[in-house]
Amino acid sequence: MSMHAAGGPLIVQSDASVLLDVRHPDAEEARESLARFAELVKRPEDLHTYRITPLSVWNAASSGLTADEMTDDLIAFSRYDVPAGLIDRIATWAGRYGKIRLEADGEELALAADRDLAAELEGLGLLPGPGDPAPDGGLKWRVPPERRGELKRELTKLGFPVLDLAGYRRGGQLEVGLRPLTSSGAPFRLRDYQERAVDLFCREDAGAGGSGVIVLPCGAGKTIVGIAALARLRCEALILTPSVTSVQQWRSELLDKTTLTERDIGVYAGSEREVRPVTIATYSIMTCRSSKAEDYHHMKLFGERDWGLIIYDEVHLLPAPVFRMTADLQAKRRLGLTATLVREDGREEDVFSLIGPKRFDLFWKTLEAKGWIARVTCTEIRVPLDPSAAAEYAAAGQRARIRIAAENPAKLRVVGDLLARHRGQPVLIIGQYLRQLKQMAAAWGVPLVTGETGHEERERLYARFRSGEEPVLIVSKVANLAVDLPDAAVAVQVSGSYGSRQEEAQRIGRIMRPKPGANECWFYTVVTDGTKETEYARRRQLFLTEQGYAYGIMRMPEADGAARTEAAGC
Repeated sequence: MSMHAAGGPLIVQSDASVLLDVRHPDAEEARESLARFAELVKRPEDLHTYRITPLSVWNAASSGLTADEMTDDLIAFSRYDVPAGLIDRIATWAGRYGKIRLEADGEELALAADRDLAAELEGLGLLPGPGDPAPDGGLKWRVPPERRGELKRELTKLGFPVLDLAGYRRGGQLEVGLRPLTSSGAPFRLRDYQERAVDLFCREDAGAGGSGVIVLPCGAGKTIVGIAALARLRCEALILTPSVTSVQQWRSELLDKTTLTERDIGVYAGSEREVRPVTIATYSIMTCRSSKAEDYHHMKLFGERDWGLIIYDEVHLLPAPVFRMTADLQAKRRLGLTATLVREDGREEDVFSLIGPKRFDLFWKTLEAKGWIARVTCTEIRVPLDPSAAAEYAAAGQRARIRIAAENPAKLRVVGDLLARHRGQPVLIIGQYLRQLKQMAAAWGVPLVTGETGHEERERLYARFRSGEEPVLIVSKVANLAVDLPDAAVAVQVSGSYGSRQEEAQRIGRIMRPKPGANECWFYTVVTDGTKETEYARRRQLFLTEQGYAYGIMRMPEADGAARTEAAGC
């Protein structure tokens, strides 16, 4: 193959960054290819910047992509010659995946590597002396089982991913299967991609399953994948989730779609402390302690039963203390579920080494084309600050500026216009600042759900929204967690947490479930023009850009009048 295709949409640079010209007619095809083995870093209007990293290459390799396939794609779409040094680096990174293995060796484990890598490993000082000759001509080191997690994490950080072939304990057996009909009598079966995800996680050949992460968009049925994996493995399971609301959702789904009964399912959250064959707990209770000097009392839950499977829901939110426990749980199967592998704390390597590599990934656009999720139109609406607020903003400190921009009173008019435009459709208004949300709730006489809203009242309001009795619901950061409001068709984001891509993924996920009729939904982000809020919005939107969506941009005028559209919606 030639070293480049003239005039392609990619500009590949020697520092492993890749620029994507989104105006190019082949940009969408190139983006889908590139996203398999590169991470989106930033998205100015016309040139999006991706970066190829060892971790992005290892995750690609774990899902079956070869170094030649990665470099061939770069060459095929590149505008200029692909730097030879980068091709060599991709080959080196991909070549290391699978070359260092952890295997069972009686009561202990053996770390095995070929001789070329063995010399590098011995120089790191992590292994107990010189290795013994292995039948394949390489070397191996005996290591105690308790070092399984620690060794994988340390070697990954040093650039040596470990393929874990040591196997997993079966765990306590559990009689559980999937129902052909839900409790309401509706037919139930896995979608083809859900079945594929379960197959890839549960397979036992060549160490390719038993641990890892399934990446699916919000609304695509990640919970169903977890339930189906449990039914396939038929073992006792611990399920960790980000909120009490998601605990109840998991419990409802298990009762609705599996043969488990209420006696089989325990809830370990809030005031409930039930440990049963399938136990659902929150991350917050696992990390709860009275003082920094105390131990995490509830971490004992990991040893309460012979769990054969641990499910980490929204694994990108997994707290650091749970990571430390996860390092000790390497003999148990571990399934991470998420819509994005991006973590705000930068610990993606820990997810890779301690939970497992990416096993399955599916773009939203693919699901949208098949009608599995709603077609979404994304619009960013930029509103001005009035002169007095602009002067206050200019004189304020950094934190005060963020709040002034977020609470811009002009947003009230914009949201009112959107409510009028989408009258008759279920609308979620989502924000960060309670004062702003209370003002909006009072302006339109609609209910508000915050972290202060009791669980029962919260569920009552959610039920009224689902039934259509409340067509508009205002929610605070609780919408960033798993909230089951499948009928929402419009989301209006009035403020957010700085540049969190996780938050963007969760919030748009509130409206992506399939809809009757035209199967479409709308996602609006209202930001204050000329402030840090626009920068944070661009950063949050990286998640959707990865999935192939683009935001249309509208600017509201200083006074009442029609908005000026600068870019078409997606």
